Amino acid sequence: MLKKPNMLKKGDRIATVSPSWGGAGEPEIRWRYEQGVKRLEEVFGLEVVTMPNSLKGSAYVYENPKARAEDLMLAFQDTSIKAIIANIGGDDSIRLLPYIDFNTIKDNPKIFMGYSDVTMSHLFCLKAGISSFYGPAILTDFAENIEMDNYTIEMVKRTLFSNNVIGEIQPANAWTSERLEWIESNKYKKRKLQPNRGYELLQGTGIVEGRLIGGNIEVLEFAKQTVLWPERKYWKNAILFFETSEEKPDPSMITYWLRNYAAQGILQESKGIVFGKPQDETYYDEYKQAILKVMKEYSLEELPILYNMNFGHTEPKSILPYGAKAQINCENKIFSILENGVV
Repeated sequence: MLKKPNMLKKGDRIATVSPSWGGAGEPEIRWRYEQGVKRLEEVFGLEVVTMPNSLKGSAYVYENPKARAEDLMLAFQDTSIKAIIANIGGDDSIRLLPYIDFNTIKDNPKIFMGYSDVTMSHLFCLKAGISSFYGPAILTDFAENIEMDNYTIEMVKRTLFSNNVIGEIQPANAWTSERLEWIESNKYKKRKLQPNRGYELLQGTGIVEGRLIGGNIEVLEFAKQTVLWPERKYWKNAILFFETSEEKPDPSMITYWLRNYAAQGILQESKGIVFGKPQDETYYDEYKQAILKVMKEYSLEELPILYNMNFGHTEPKSILPYGAKAQINCENKIFSILENGVV
């Protein structure tokens, strides 16, 4: 069992960090960061603390993984800070590993949230025995043009500001992955939303329950055969969650990666899988075919799999707490989180 952090309330201080890409500090993108901070203050009533190295620009942040790790450790150590939210993902936060003090995280449990390459920081928390939250980031969801999506706002409030059972996570009515350049002239241009087709059941019957573990399927590859790879107990009887990045990996890669999970015995020991919507719905059908191909190869056609979930590289987003018990209802295509995310 992972330790759950304390819930947020209005007036709490939260930290922003750049554990991966340092774009939040680039002069031409800084407005975007400030817009995200403003939402945290005005929509959620939080006080935002910027960690010392997080806005020093992409070159500095790239060249100084130790400084990124120091920001993360400082945010955990500071008892006045109640939550930590990543500014954005990237592709190299595995480089923080030598500088992470897992006892610092263990001794200072608090909300940590982000997605994509921030999967690595989630694995830091997991190794320390702390539940963290696969969800929105500052530069994307909180800084959404015009206003935050109500779906994302509701998910943040339900998951982080309440210690009630989170409950059913309904599909968003609409979605977007439209890429608008982060330039100030686009600040008041709303991204186009498209109707969402809801969750798809790829296979499976009945109702299954398991504890959540997963992340960005590409980033998880960095962790294999390192001290960060989760112990077997976390995979056993779990509901796995996977999503793909803006790199839009070829469907063959999904096949290869899932074969590895099967070769490790992880798929066989899990209770079910949920997959996030691919960005732009690129390879939407091809990914389904790749998933089902591997399930057939390993005689796992009965394993419940929900597809097209609203988490990861698409907006709006739900939030998945690591280690929380979740449920897949195959008959009704319902996904629920059966516990509180915070205490």
